[in-house]
Amino acid sequence: MTADITHSPAALRDILRFLADAGADEALDEVAADRFAQAAPAAQRRTAAPERAAERPMPDRSPPAGRTVAPPVPPEARDERSPSLPDMAAAEALPAARPQTAAIPDEAQAARARELARSAATLEELREMLAGFDGCNLKFTAKSLVFADGNPDADLMLVGEAPGRDEDIEGLPFVGRSGQLLDRMLAAIGRDRTSAYIANVIPWRPPGNRTPTPLETEICRPFIERQIELARPKVLVCLGGPSAKTLLNTTEGILRLRGNWRVHVTASGVAIPAMPTLHPAYLLRNPAHKKLAWRDFLEVKAKLREFA
Repeated sequence: MTADITHSPAALRDILRFLADAGADEALDEVAADRFAQAAPAAQRRTAAPERAAERPMPDRSPPAGRTVAPPVPPEARDERSPSLPDMAAAEALPAARPQTAAIPDEAQAARARELARSAATLEELREMLAGFDGCNLKFTAKSLVFADGNPDADLMLVGEAPGRDEDIEGLPFVGRSGQLLDRMLAAIGRDRTSAYIANVIPWRPPGNRTPTPLETEICRPFIERQIELARPKVLVCLGGPSAKTLLNTTEGILRLRGNWRVHVTASGVAIPAMPTLHPAYLLRNPAHKKLAWRDFLEVKAKLREFA
């Protein structure tokens, strides 16, 4: 059935009035009207004013030197995938991306790290290899290589996750507020940095103290594992979940891991007792859990007596 489209003059006037009120004040043309070109004379008329207004200096709205402004996009040239003019303007206002000086690391860099780490015969050689290694992009954003602190001949080794701002400035692990708390924790069991060896899984500070990516951790893993193997501690303490997960090959959370002895096995097959415990930075945020770390350090103290 075909709809009846005949209307009386009064009805047509009502329809036209409705369309005019809705903003449809012109009929469709074969070619879409360029509203931007039509708006220019109207804008000039609106800005015309008495002589006193003409004497007022107008702000310079021209684009800065070196910046090009995209021309208006005709309506007929747009489709649903084309960016809108506001989107184009926002994109134009963004600064140009800085050229990257380092390539995105890949699995080949992890294999290269494993090969280099195996070839280090001493801790000093390992440090030099890390200083010259460019396979991890964290090196390009960090100020310092944070290799280790303390006594490499000590029977106790502690490993955290990554350096922070203070550590990046000093080039030593655990020298900020977390380090001060760690020193007090060591003192509570009769130890200090002359009788302990301290390092991190990641030797460079991640930008903004962000969490290292799994690939960054995998690239750095061979170096910390070789560092442990060369230091030959009697007892290993994993400070925080990321360190424990990396060195103990587990996915359990630190609150489930802590307080339970695990074993870290070196590449040469040496089994080292390992105690996962809470990171000092976590304890600063959750001081009520210091009692848990205290119990863990008492376990470490008792274990060290067995090797005395």
